Amino acid sequence: MFIFNSSIGKKFIQAVSGAFLIIFLLLHATINFFSVIDSFTGKYGIATADPELFSKGDGLFKLGCDFMSTPVISIMVPVLALGFLVHIGYGIWLTICNIRARGGYKRYEVASKAAADSWSAKNMLVLGIVILGFIFFHLTHFWAKMQLPEMFGIGTFENNPYLLLGATFGKWWLLVLYLIWFAALFLHLTHGFWSMFQTVGWDGQTWFKRLKVIGIIVAAIIILMFVATAVNAFVQVNCLA
Repeated sequence: MFIFNSSIGKKFIQAVSGAFLIIFLLLHATINFFSVIDSFTGKYGIATADPELFSKGDGLFKLGCDFMSTPVISIMVPVLALGFLVHIGYGIWLTICNIRARGGYKRYEVASKAAADSWSAKNMLVLGIVILGFIFFHLTHFWAKMQLPEMFGIGTFENNPYLLLGATFGKWWLLVLYLIWFAALFLHLTHGFWSMFQTVGWDGQTWFKRLKVIGIIVAAIIILMFVATAVNAFVQVNCLA
């Protein structure tokens, strides 16, 4: 099929899977940011012991985690995993094709306005590998202790997500590692956002400049929410405990 065999088709798949992941990151960052809101409303750390979803006494972050445990979201987990694999797989394949076609490391097989635009544009594969490696690290801190026990009965289920925040971000060296990861994710998102629109044809001079600005804003919002969550958890454990 054209979409799987052609360079343009592969880029289109890369763009669509990237858009899907940006939406997920925005949702994930928003739910995480609920913990920051909880710290201002006196609800930080409040998670009732009952196994019911959406308990009245829970903090906003706990309610958000309950939402991520609903059947609809649980069904989406394999889809999300597939989206990650497709995005990563096609990203690596496109880079290999570029190396073969041009004899060197470049983003696309065809001329791109992003070719010399920024460091992130030239190093998307490097950023992707760093992000991928840290994703597995991240999964051991949260997904493996919440969704994995619920879905497959593996491990011990932790019903209080605030404890997981404290256990992870309460250690300064883990906080630093996560901040580095967030920086890499920001660089990857700023290029990836407008690149996916360029792939589907929004590459005029006017929209190119606008999409770059919008991409920076969207990436900044996502990353700032992640950073605020991590720093707030560190403060809760080390300064307010």
